[in-house]
Amino acid sequence: MSGTVTGLTCSVCGSHLDIAAPLSWKCPNATDADRHHVLDFDSEIDVFRPTDDENPFLAYREYLAVDAYGAALGLDTAIRISIIQELDDAVRAVDGTGFIRTPMKRADALSDELGFTPDGGIWIKDETHNVAGSHKARHLFTELVYLVMTERAGVAPWKTPSERPMLAIASCGNAAIAASTLAAAVQWPIAVHVPVASATSVIEKLESLHADIRVCPRLETDPPGDPCVLRFREEVAAGAIPFGVQGTENAWCLDGGRTIGWEMLKEIGHRVDRIFIQVGGGAFASSIASSMRNVGTHPKMHAVQAEGCAPLSRAWEHAKNNGGTRDAGSRWSECMWAWEEEPYSLADGILDDETYDWIGILNGMSDTGGSPVVAAEDAVIRAHELASRFTDISVSPTGSAGLAGVLQIRNEIADDERIVVVFSGVLR
Repeated sequence: MSGTVTGLTCSVCGSHLDIAAPLSWKCPNATDADRHHVLDFDSEIDVFRPTDDENPFLAYREYLAVDAYGAALGLDTAIRISIIQELDDAVRAVDGTGFIRTPMKRADALSDELGFTPDGGIWIKDETHNVAGSHKARHLFTELVYLVMTERAGVAPWKTPSERPMLAIASCGNAAIAASTLAAAVQWPIAVHVPVASATSVIEKLESLHADIRVCPRLETDPPGDPCVLRFREEVAAGAIPFGVQGTENAWCLDGGRTIGWEMLKEIGHRVDRIFIQVGGGAFASSIASSMRNVGTHPKMHAVQAEGCAPLSRAWEHAKNNGGTRDAGSRWSECMWAWEEEPYSLADGILDDETYDWIGILNGMSDTGGSPVVAAEDAVIRAHELASRFTDISVSPTGSAGLAGVLQIRNEIADDERIVVVFSGVLR
């Protein structure tokens, strides 16, 4: 056995869930009045030897919590593999692309422009080639596999596909498209809660995928926070399944995101000095931190937010001053709360009012000697300009925001350091 996931434990209150507990995606102590809980996987990897399968969910299957869940439900190895393959085929039929190992290579022209030596430079993990054009589908696929395994094992409360409850998500763009793509692949109804200012291209794409689009204006009676998340939570309270990318709402999204980190580390992990990850709700960076922790590779991790919305950096400073930046979950109210000002940035996909998955990110930065980076808006703009001029990747400003973090602290980075950034979110 190379890896074992035995259960889930809340990073805030310590509550434990057995891996075999069906339809368990949030801490049992989380309530409408207390959302400050998030589950983490109880996972150990003694030998990290993934297969060479092009599909990351097969290559890293033994290390995924969802595979351990299926095994605990009594599904044998052949059935668990076939579920992944069948779902991947269904996604490919809708999107034209299935789940494959995404490319990562040194950006030579960009590295030269930024003054790195041939030994150092910028390596770009290109997630624009992923399903639905971003990394979001990786998070959501393990949620889908989890649901289908629950059905296949006969422990779902619904008996036929026609009785399936609605899926629900809150998203301003890439996650909504990814979730709707996966839902369309298995003909599962989905309610997508989007902001008033959603791009026309996003709405048109969602319509083509037959999503139930719910536009969410901020109501005078709303508490602080994203109105899309508030409406999404109301839908879940009414019986919908959370199918999004906030670990606080469905911890299984944090499982699939780890495959991206494992791919990066398998390829050049032992030679990486720093990894810059753009942060909105935080599931991606939290997953990357988990992937590094599990295999014992520790390049410095930097979580990047725009100056127009930076609740994570604020949480880091508060945690540092009231007990330390690691294991700060019990101090949630003192460290993390919704951004009070009107968020702004060209990188509009990372303007989440709150970094929901902040605990895992702070742990990751603490463990690796990293730190948060707040990118000035001119760095966000320049990062996208450089991505357009010096790479052949059609990436959105949100997707290139990790590079903005490099620009922001470039004078602190040695010229021979090896830097990884992730480009995720195709320019639409």
